[in-house]
Amino acid sequence: MSTTRLVADGARSRCRFARAARGESDRGDVPGWVLVTLMTAGLVIALWAIAGPALVNVFQTAIDRVTGV
Repeated sequence: MSTTRLVADGARSRCRFARAARGESDRGDVPGWVLVTLMTAGLVIALWAIAGPALVNVFQTAIDRVTGV
C-alpha cells in the first residue's frame, strides 16, 4: 500500500471521527445528488431529442457500409 493511500485513509478516518464527535452524520448531500441526477437525465433527454435522428442516421450508415448493403 502506498504512503499516499495511507495518509488519505488516515485523514478520512480523522474527519469521520471528528464529525461523529460533533454529532454530525455522514449521510452526505442527498438533495444535491438528487438534483445532479435529475439535471443529468434532463440533459440526456434534451440532447437525445435534438440529436436522436442524426445519430440514428449515422449508425444506420455505418451498419450499411459494414454489411455492404
